[in-house]
Amino acid sequence: MYSITVLSLLCIYAIVAISLNLVTGLAGQVTLGHAAFFGIGAYAVGFLTTRGLPFFLAWPVGVFIAAGLGLLLGGISLRLREDFLAIATIGFNFVVVAAFLYLPYFGGAYGISGIPRPLGNTWFFLLILVSTLAVMWLHEHVRRSDLGLALMSLRESELAAETLGVDVRRFKITAFVLGTGIAGLAGGLYAGYIGVIRPEDFGFPLSVTFLAMVAVGGMGTLWGPVAGAFLLGGFAQAFAFVYNYQLVLYGLLLALIMRYRPQGLLGRIL
Repeated sequence: MYSITVLSLLCIYAIVAISLNLVTGLAGQVTLGHAAFFGIGAYAVGFLTTRGLPFFLAWPVGVFIAAGLGLLLGGISLRLREDFLAIATIGFNFVVVAAFLYLPYFGGAYGISGIPRPLGNTWFFLLILVSTLAVMWLHEHVRRSDLGLALMSLRESELAAETLGVDVRRFKITAFVLGTGIAGLAGGLYAGYIGVIRPEDFGFPLSVTFLAMVAVGGMGTLWGPVAGAFLLGGFAQAFAFVYNYQLVLYGLLLALIMRYRPQGLLGRIL
C-alpha cells in the first residue's frame, strides 16, 4: 500500500533526524555530511545481501561500519570547530558518494538493485516502526542521563565544560559514534525496504534536508526531529512535482525558522 510505503520512509527519515540531533542538537557539533553515514549503512546491506548474507546479519555490519567511520570523523572533529567542522563533513559526504560512484564493487552509477527484503511489506513496516520507537527511547535516555548533560555542556561552551572537568575529547567522539551508528541503522532499513540504491540518493542535498528537519522541528528536543522529518518528508511526497526546487524551498523555510523561531517549531515546548 502507498500509505505504508510513505509512512515507512518518514519513519526512516525520523531515525536519521534523531541521530543527527544527538550530534548537532545535543553536542553542538555542526555536521553537513550525515547522509554519508545513512548511505554507508544502506550500501553495506545492499552489498552483503545481494551476495547471499541474510539481512539480519548484514544490518548490524552496516551499523558497525557507519559507527567506525563516525569514530574516525569524531577524531577529526577534535581539531576543528564550527565552520571548519561543517566544511570537513561536507567533504566527507562528497568522498563517500564518489566511492559509491566510482568503485566497481558498488555498481557505479547504476547502484545496487535487487536487494532482497526479508519480510513482507506490513511486517517490514512494523520492524521500521519498532526501530523508530527504540531509537526515540535511546535518544531520550541519553538526553536525560549524565552523558546527555555532558553533551549539552559541549553545546553551550566546550571551554567551560572542560574547565568543569568534562572530558571533551571522549564525549565528542561518543556523540559522533552514536549518531553515525544510528544513521547506518536507518540506511540498512532503507536499503532493505526500497530494494534499489544509487550514489545520488545519499548526496549533500540529503544532508541539508536532514539538518533542516532537525532545525525546523527543534534542535535538542526529542519530538522536534521527528516532527521535522514528518513535516519536510511529507512535503516532499506531497509536492514531488516540484522536486527540482525542493532544496530552494527547504532553504527558504529554514531561513524563516531561523529568523522568526530559531528554537524550532517545538523548541521550549518539548
